[in-house]
Order: sequence, then C-alpha cells, then structure tokens
Amino acid sequence: MRRRTLSRLTIAAVSLGLVAGLAPAAGADPVSRTESRPSYKRVGYFTQWGVYGRNFQVKDLDTSGTAAKLTHVNYAFGNVSPDGRCFTGNVPGEADAWADYARPLDAAGSVDGVADTADQPLAGNFNQLRELKAKHPGLKVMISLGGWSWSTHFSDAARTPASRKAFVSSCIDLYIKGDLPVDGARGGAGAAAGLFDGIDLDWEWPASAGDVDTVFRPEDKQNFTALVREFRTQLDAYAKSQRGSGEDRDGGKRRHYELTAFVPTAPAKIDAGFEVPKIMRDLDFVNLQGYDFHGPWESTTAQQSALFAKGDFSVDQTVGDWLRRGAPARKLVVGMPFYGQGWTGVTGGGDGLGQPATGPAPATWANGYEDYKALKKLADSGSYTVHRDRRNGHAWLFDGTTLWTYDDPQVLRAKSAYVRAKGLGGAMFWSLDGDTPDGELITAVDRGLGRR
Repeated sequence: MRRRTLSRLTIAAVSLGLVAGLAPAAGADPVSRTESRPSYKRVGYFTQWGVYGRNFQVKDLDTSGTAAKLTHVNYAFGNVSPDGRCFTGNVPGEADAWADYARPLDAAGSVDGVADTADQPLAGNFNQLRELKAKHPGLKVMISLGGWSWSTHFSDAARTPASRKAFVSSCIDLYIKGDLPVDGARGGAGAAAGLFDGIDLDWEWPASAGDVDTVFRPEDKQNFTALVREFRTQLDAYAKSQRGSGEDRDGGKRRHYELTAFVPTAPAKIDAGFEVPKIMRDLDFVNLQGYDFHGPWESTTAQQSALFAKGDFSVDQTVGDWLRRGAPARKLVVGMPFYGQGWTGVTGGGDGLGQPATGPAPATWANGYEDYKALKKLADSGSYTVHRDRRNGHAWLFDGTTLWTYDDPQVLRAKSAYVRAKGLGGAMFWSLDGDTPDGELITAVDRGLGRR
C-alpha cells in the first residue's frame, strides 16, 4: 500500500487551523466522542514523583478530561536493582513504595470519591490507577521500567540468559501478578493483581551512554533483543496460565499483556543498540523520542522538538530512520513534549534562536526545564513574544534574554496531522503533569488524531 504523504505546506495550513476536518463538528456531543476507545494510541506518562511538589494526582487525569482521551497510562518508573531484579521499597532516590501503594488518600483526592481505609492492601497511586481504569473501561496502565535515572543496571540484568530470565520473572511477579512487598497493612501477594496491562521498557540506552552511572556495553544490542524476547515469552506464558481465571478480564479469552519500549532519535544510538526488525516482532509498539533534540546543556539556543529540521534532529528524521531500519509505521508512536527547554543570557538579537547563551533558564522545578502550563502563562503575560516556524513545525518564546523552545496546541495539531498522514501508531506525551488543568494539550492531539 502506498504511504500517504503530507507536504510541509499542508502542515503549515493545519497549524494555522485551516483544515476544518480536524475540529469537531458544530454541536457535537463531547461526551459521545470519548465513550469508545480511539484506535490511534494516546500514551501519557504519569510520574510517580509528581504527586508531591506538583501536586498532580491520578484524580486529575479524570477531572481534566485527560483519561477519556488516553489509551494508555505509562507509570514512571520502576527500578532495576544491582542484582538485576525489579524492586520497590522506600529508598530515597531509588524507590518510593509510599507513593506507589502505601500513601492513603481521602475522599476528595480519590477517583471514586471514597477515602482509603487503614487496612486495605492497596492504596497510593496504584489504587487510584485501578479506580481510574474502573471508571474508564479500555484504558490500559503500563509499568515503565528505567528512565534516564533508573537505567543504571539494565545492562547487567540483560547480560546472560539466566539473568534475563530472573529479571523478567521478578518484574512479572511484582507488577503483573501484583506481589508487592508488605509495608504495614499494605502490599502482599496479589495486592496489585490486574492493575498493570503490560510493561514498557525505558532503557536509556542499550550500548550507548546515558546517565553518568548507567552501565553500557557493546553487546547490549543483542542482549536487548534477547531481553525483549524473554519478556514476550514470559508475558504470553503468564497470560495463558490465567485463561479463565478471575484475573482474566476478557471472559475466558486469552489475555494479551502489551510490551512496548521508549527508543531514541539519534541514528548512532539506534544503530548501536537496536536490532530493529527483530525487536519489532515482539513489541506491540515503540514510543519514539520526539523531544530533547537540543537543550540548555548546549551553549547555543536551538529547537528541542521540531517536526522538520533539515540537517538536524527532528520528528520526521526520527520516524524516517526507524522506518528505513524496518519498523512498521503502525508500531511507531510519536513522542510529544508537555514541557519546554530554556536558556538565559541569550545574546545576538533577532528572535533568539541559534544564538549563544550563558546557561539554563530559571524555572519552577529544575533550571532549563519548565512545564507547558507555566510557559503558557509566560506567553499570555505579554512579557515574551511567541515565535513560530510554521514551515518546520515548532515554536519558541523569547523576551530578549531568555528563550524557551516548546510545543503548544498549534504545533501539536500539526504533529497529529503528520501522524495521520504517515499512517503511524499515535502519540505519546511526556509528561501528563505538564498540561493545563483543563487538558489543553491532550485535547489538541485528541481532536487532531480523530479516528482511523
């Protein structure tokens, strides 16, 4: 089948709101649009730590209308121990069982409006996600393993057939079977059974440098393929063992546990760490890195998430590189940022892009990184000018000294049109706590993607 193409002029028209077909019909019932689960994937990462400073709770996914527009919630993150096992506990910087399943929530903070009791085995984010699934049938919850900070021991866990088997078994026990460590009245065998619908592998990166303490080896490439195969084998075996059991929600039909991965944009990292055709046979889909192309770790301002960028990282370059290496288009889910990257001390005049800077811009949680909801306030304040490259699909804010590169609804509508035109699998968002309280960004993508 010929793949449809989308010209950059069409992208520009979409970003200007000139393609009326992307908007809901006048008088359409917004509730009826979300009653059936959309066929394009909408994958949102929910951060474990966001319940603290940001005060972003699972309930907010419901009240904002976000949950009704998602197909998957990826819970970030699960960690890998030095001995190559999935684990949790209350270890500062390494695991947070309190947030995961021990923290009680009152009625006002609960999805179902009922306060947690002192003796229930599952509380915290896990219980709220279970309540969210009950309210939104068809919504899947995945446990994401690793991430930038917690990929430290992936290479060790994947190194041998025995280590892979033990690692995968421990992850299935902890998250799929739900056998949580006892923490007071919380946890125990099967406490979280049925919560997670699959596993998302966020190893950053096989055979390439990641965080400062992350181990990587040349043989990670083949070991990642074998690890994916081991996950697929054990997940399928467990699903088969549960056929017809109380945990099988599909009325006796064989349940399918999904297996996904977060994968990089840089061609060098793809080639170093991924046997693309082999892993794609076992993965349900992959979430493409569609952001962090540039950032304040560099001394010159640049776009972090452009749709097109000749001779530079871009969404289109990432998609093309994965397609050329053998990934099916329908299994490619495009990552979209709900945050921006920023620099301060920008000199050189003009619109600020491509200019020298002195360092990361001051921000709410970490310098150089700011949630979209905060950047929207800057844009609305009038103290910053919004600049757009409509041809290449990206935007930035500049006040003469500080620059933020980010995606707003206009950019995300263009990216959604690109996903549809390329026949891709859908969109992924890092992370849901960066959106506005009324879900401005997720709504833009939901309307842009529509249905297949």
